[in-house]
Amino acid sequence: MIPRLLQAHALEGSAPRLEAVRTLDPGEAAQFASLPLVLEADELLTVVERFLARGVSVETVLVDLLAPSARQLGQHWEDDDCDFLDVTMGLWRIQEVMREITLSFPPHSDWEAAPRAALFAPMPGDNHSLGALMVEEVFARAGWQTEALTETKRQKLLQLVGDRHFDLVGLTVSCDCPNGALSDLVAALRVVSRNPNVKILIGGRMINADPGLVEVVGADGSATDARAALALAERIVKAPASLRRLGA
Repeated sequence: MIPRLLQAHALEGSAPRLEAVRTLDPGEAAQFASLPLVLEADELLTVVERFLARGVSVETVLVDLLAPSARQLGQHWEDDDCDFLDVTMGLWRIQEVMREITLSFPPHSDWEAAPRAALFAPMPGDNHSLGALMVEEVFARAGWQTEALTETKRQKLLQLVGDRHFDLVGLTVSCDCPNGALSDLVAALRVVSRNPNVKILIGGRMINADPGLVEVVGADGSATDARAALALAERIVKAPASLRRLGA
């Protein structure tokens, strides 16, 4: 588990802040997509740092550069264009780059005053945590208090949701799993949740391929990427009334 509050305090004031733009040329993203297969992690980081140096935001790098590259690696594996080792190493390099840039440029938010809390995790039994970590980072940079589980055990997930108040739980499903297992987990999360109004979002390759699963398993919504997930969460999870009045 990555406790965002502790991480933010440890890094406060340790890195320069960027006044970042949110755009990235699609052609550049397409050219970048295959680089994790041929560059080492430090070389890949150098490429990403060039985007950051010219003012591209960390969020944009995550959503429009690293995430599509990770999806393409997965597609290469499904199409049998790359072997397991190549794909695994490529994903590891992407995760290393993400870790480095998020440590170098931590979120600006005041975590102690964050009005909404979210927990993100891969589906229990799914060893791919990259998607959950990316979504968690985007939410953190939008002012949410966030945590992420990287190795999800069902009992640990349910216990955490029962012990702590979360406004939102996000599950990533990157590999095929029975609809019944996902439906059962969503129902169990609602039963044990300390917050009776908790919202549950699901996402990942399996959900993107069949968006109708949201209704089937009883979730509150899904999104195709982290930015869309944030926009949906901002609509369905309301800020506390006192903060809404302050922002009025």
